[in-house]
Amino acid sequence: MLRYVTTNDGKVREAEEYLGDEVAALEYDYPEIQADSLERVAAHGARDAYEHVGEPVIVDDAGLYIDGFDGFPGPYSAYVEDTLGVERVGDLAGREDATRAKFRCVIAYCDGDPFEASPEPIDTDDRRGQDLAAEDRASATTDDTVTGEDLPVKLFVGAVPGRIVEPRGTGGFGYDPIFEHSGRTFAEMSADEKNAVSHRGRALGKFAEWFVDR
Repeated sequence: MLRYVTTNDGKVREAEEYLGDEVAALEYDYPEIQADSLERVAAHGARDAYEHVGEPVIVDDAGLYIDGFDGFPGPYSAYVEDTLGVERVGDLAGREDATRAKFRCVIAYCDGDPFEASPEPIDTDDRRGQDLAAEDRASATTDDTVTGEDLPVKLFVGAVPGRIVEPRGTGGFGYDPIFEHSGRTFAEMSADEKNAVSHRGRALGKFAEWFVDR
């Protein structure tokens, strides 16, 4: 059984669309490190969760990247939401004419075994100090076969482009009301509509395609 480390039932339902009944939720409060990339945060969580449960696990981390703010808030999205608030972020983006943005999600998988080379990057503990930002561009095309003594973690990245707008809609959560994709904010979409285009769904799709042969 593949364990999805989350307390969000919506995430589990979304994962089931790609993985069927092979996935189940695992409620585990892993330590979330402060880092400058989603990859590092998710990889650290996946290692810790695997060591806790001793079964294959996936952990996800996601963030909003605003082009005009050099990708900020990115991996600090949750903190910024809690401190500044979603509407304040939208106001700042509009004031600075920095409305182009994207949502990114990283799915991190760990089962205690090594991985063969593939287009998806592999994170090992000795890489935590390295800059992984280039993986946003290269994760779908570049082999990354770094080895080390620590638990390797396979990473799957999904992204969806959009722009920051005035808040619209009552659905979703977080930054959904100010993130517009194809003419509608995520908060204006039904759960199924959002899942069909979401950054998490795209990352899960890549993972599911790889996992079927694992």
